[in-house]
Amino acid sequence: MLARHRQSLILQAVRNEGSARVSDLTQQLGVSDMTIRRDLEVLAKDGLVEKVHGGAVLPGSHGGHEPAFEEKLVLERSEKNSIARAATSLVRPGTAIAIGAGTTTFALAQCLLEVPGLTVVTNSLRVANLFSGNRSPDVASVVLTGGMRTASDALVGPVADLTIASLHFDTLFLGCTGLDAEVGLSTHNLAEAETNRALIKVARRVVVLADHTKWGVIGLASFAPVDRIGVLVTDAMLPADAHMALAAAGVGEIIV
Repeated sequence: MLARHRQSLILQAVRNEGSARVSDLTQQLGVSDMTIRRDLEVLAKDGLVEKVHGGAVLPGSHGGHEPAFEEKLVLERSEKNSIARAATSLVRPGTAIAIGAGTTTFALAQCLLEVPGLTVVTNSLRVANLFSGNRSPDVASVVLTGGMRTASDALVGPVADLTIASLHFDTLFLGCTGLDAEVGLSTHNLAEAETNRALIKVARRVVVLADHTKWGVIGLASFAPVDRIGVLVTDAMLPADAHMALAAAGVGEIIV
């Protein structure tokens, strides 16, 4: 099938349903994940669709919609688990770390339950509940920021930001809605973007956990440029142009 014909079919699917998922398009058209993503890039550059995490929507239709935690939990699950396991190598026993809200960072938290002596700062109710349910004698001490609850069970807003401003930690682990060479890190939620900025400001090192589907996606609110990332932990399907942009910005990478 010619690329132009395939892109026409993709555009038709988005227009018919209002959105289309990469996983569905690969099955319908019998091509690879990366082929569909390249097609979406072409359509997005022409202004015909808007890329979002896991697929595409009609331009201007996704706005500030933030999917619920359970909706995001099933997306790219194997990649998220691999990324989380790799990120544990960056955590030393007895240190203070911060874990932002999100499904990939939640997967990381699950991998850290047996690391002794950790102090964990988090604005994620899921992460806090996970550690509080751990009965290990070396259970981490958890500082929960407080604030307003979002659809993804993040605590955000002025209360969270004030709490964070008084803290200091060795490493911050963050997820994101999108990662783009020009826009940087972004999310759908304005208040969450501000709270992420507060976390980044007091972190000695920023580690971003993001699978390849986040590249080129732009959320409603950006919260950090690419060069603020110390290390990106991602999967092997991240495109070549992403590696070039990250290297130019001085970002270290761990590929799983």
